[in-house]
Amino acid sequence: MRSSIQITGLLLIVLSSCQSKLYNTPATRAVSVKRLIPPAGMVYIPSGTFQYKLQDDDKSEKRNVSVSAFFIDKTEVTNKQYQAFVNWVADSVAITDYLHDDSFYLPSTGATVGKNRKEIRLIDWDKVHKISPLWKRAPADVKEKLAGMMTMLNGQRMPDPALMNYRFYYVRMDGEKNNQYVMDTVGVYPNEQVWSTDFPNAQMTVMDANYFSNKIYEYNPVVGVTWKQARAYADWRSTQLKVLIRNNPNLKNFKLSFGLPTEAQWQYAAEAKLDPADTVERTVKTTIDKATGKEKLSLNFKQGEGAYSSDGSTFTLPVTSYTPNAFGIYNMAGNVSEWTMDAFSPSASQLVNDLNPALLYDATDKDSPLLKRKVVRGGSWKDNGEMLNSDTRSFEDQGNAHSYIGFRCVMAAFELPGEQVKTRKYAKR
Repeated sequence: MRSSIQITGLLLIVLSSCQSKLYNTPATRAVSVKRLIPPAGMVYIPSGTFQYKLQDDDKSEKRNVSVSAFFIDKTEVTNKQYQAFVNWVADSVAITDYLHDDSFYLPSTGATVGKNRKEIRLIDWDKVHKISPLWKRAPADVKEKLAGMMTMLNGQRMPDPALMNYRFYYVRMDGEKNNQYVMDTVGVYPNEQVWSTDFPNAQMTVMDANYFSNKIYEYNPVVGVTWKQARAYADWRSTQLKVLIRNNPNLKNFKLSFGLPTEAQWQYAAEAKLDPADTVERTVKTTIDKATGKEKLSLNFKQGEGAYSSDGSTFTLPVTSYTPNAFGIYNMAGNVSEWTMDAFSPSASQLVNDLNPALLYDATDKDSPLLKRKVVRGGSWKDNGEMLNSDTRSFEDQGNAHSYIGFRCVMAAFELPGEQVKTRKYAKR
């Protein structure tokens, strides 16, 4: 009997020891760091609550909604950043459709795809980046092979925009079948003629010819991009991230991707308030000139009929101009308005959840124009002051591009537990 007890006790000790690592959990401690290290060019936005207007009018009531933590670009996407996307697509077209040169590919992996078992060939981007863009910097013999993809654009020989298409996949949101993967092909070259189109009977040809391609504007926000082109850029940026982290043991198992901000994320980041009861204005609208003591505007917008230049510029400005808000984000008011992910409805806030609200709808070419409207936020260099309010909403057709609409990207972030979740001993009161 004693032997049996001893054996049973020993067995329990062994079982307890073997499973201790599985079931012995540590006490919860508050995280000592205040924010995660963000990806390059982004800032960390902690989770929080803010007030959402129930209708698109000044007398509308508001309700509280919450958003989980995320990263957001501290600036609008620049011409230089978007040019990298355009050049990547142009290089892809050059290699796959014109050069047919095995030296630009990685060694064969033997992997195949499709019914015809076509071999998957991966471009050696480390090699390509050394001479990218190929149409401009490659040796003469390579350029000669690319003659078929070139055309005249703004007085220069450039890759034909009609050939620069980007293909990507996403889950189509239509309110019913939200698990259907679809493929979309988007022409990535921006519409450079938006300046003259937006301002008829005005001299804008210099802006049309130079804004996207001239180095003077490389740090200004990219414009002339549609909602679909902005989404394509975010998807491409996600593919570049995967390449960067694939050899990082700490990050390679995480599913990380970029996207456009939801309307709620955009407003929360713009207001830069952690407490919905906070009434302090967090956007710097004016600054004091140290030399003269005079107050100067710190937002890029139209100050009145025909008054575009009182803020320091007639058109857009470099993306780090003026003062960032309390979160460290530049130009959430003014400079350019920005695409968001949401479909537009005048009463959207009544239709969405109070946690991470978003009204998503991927319209097809056959859908009515009403279903193709996407929310635009922030006001721009050509808008008056009331458009700069953080809760002011406007919309544009997803297929249209303008000289006053740009975008920035977001990425979901992990929650950081605060002091209130720390495990403490029970104490009688």
